[in-house]
Amino acid sequence: MTSRLAQQLLDWYKKNGRNLPWRFKGGAAPDPYPVWISEIMLQQTTIAMGTDYFLRWMKRFPTLQSLAEAPLDDVLRMWAGLGYYTRARKLYECAQILKEKYNGTFPKTHEELLKLPGIGPYTASAICAFAFNQPKTVVDGNVIRVIARLYGITTPVDIKDIYQRAQNLTPATQGADYASAIMDLGATVCKPSSPLCQQCPWNKDCIAFKKNLTGQIPLIKKVEKKKKTGVVFVIKDEKGNLFIQKKTKKGLLSGLWELPWSDEEVPFPFKAQWDLHPKTVHHIFTHIDLTLKIYQTTVKEVPSMNEGLFIPRDDIKNYAFSTLMKKVIKTTY
Repeated sequence: MTSRLAQQLLDWYKKNGRNLPWRFKGGAAPDPYPVWISEIMLQQTTIAMGTDYFLRWMKRFPTLQSLAEAPLDDVLRMWAGLGYYTRARKLYECAQILKEKYNGTFPKTHEELLKLPGIGPYTASAICAFAFNQPKTVVDGNVIRVIARLYGITTPVDIKDIYQRAQNLTPATQGADYASAIMDLGATVCKPSSPLCQQCPWNKDCIAFKKNLTGQIPLIKKVEKKKKTGVVFVIKDEKGNLFIQKKTKKGLLSGLWELPWSDEEVPFPFKAQWDLHPKTVHHIFTHIDLTLKIYQTTVKEVPSMNEGLFIPRDDIKNYAFSTLMKKVIKTTY
C-alpha cells in the first residue's frame, strides 16, 4: 500500500522530476551499468560536474565489458579531476569481478551487491531501487534534509533515526521513481538555503515549515579540516619537459601520475638551484586543508629519482593527474 505522503511525492515527481542521463522514469532502468557508474561518481560530486564526467565516461566505456577490458591507466585518466581515486580503482576491480564471476550481469540482491568492491549499503540500495525497482530506502544528503525538516528534528542528525523514518515512508512499489522523487525534492525544492516550501507537496505536513525552522534544520556537526603546509617540486629538463612519477603506494592519489610532493615540508630531493615560486597551490581534501609551496629547478637529468620520466608539455593531457597536480601544472606552466 502506498501512503498518502508517498503518493503525493510520486505525483509531484511525474510533473517535476529532473531528466538526468542515467535516469529512467517509470520503472527500473534497462541497464544497471549506467546506474552504478552514476552513483559512484555522484558520491562526492555535484550533479552538474558529474553529468559532464558521466557522458564522457559512457562514451569511452559504454558497457561493463568495455570497462573491465580497459587498461587501468585509461580508467584513471577518465576519472582525473573527480577526486577520491579509490572509487575509480574499485570500479575497475568490480567490473572485472562482474565480468568473470557474474557473466557480466549485476546481482539483484542487496546482500550480493555488498560483496562487490566499492559497493557499500547506500550504493547497494541505490542499485536495487534504480536498476531493479525494489522498495529500497536511499538516504543521501538531500534525503536527510527532507526527513529532518518534515519531522522537525532539531537535535543533531542521527542517521539511523533518519533512515528508519525514511524507510517507513518508502512504498512497497515504484521503488525507482520514489527514490528519485525524494532525492529530487531535496535537490530542487527542500534546498539547504532558501527552500521553495510553497512548491513542496509535503508542506502541509512539514513541521519545519509550519514552525519556521527550515533555517535551523538539519543540524549537522561539521568536521574540522586539518590545515597542512607541504611542498611540490617542479623539475624540468633543458627542453622544458616535465618530470613526473607514478604513485604506486597505497593511499591518497595512488595509481596516478604526479610531480614529487609531500603534504609536509620535506628536504629537497637532490642538490640543485631551487627557486621558490611566488604562488602557492591550495586544495581541500575530505579532512585536510592543504597549501603547497612550489619549488622549481631545471636539470640535465634527475640524479636520484630513477622511477619517473620527462614528458613534453603537449603530452601532459595524456596522463592521469589528480586535481591537485593539475593546479600545480597550471600554476607553473
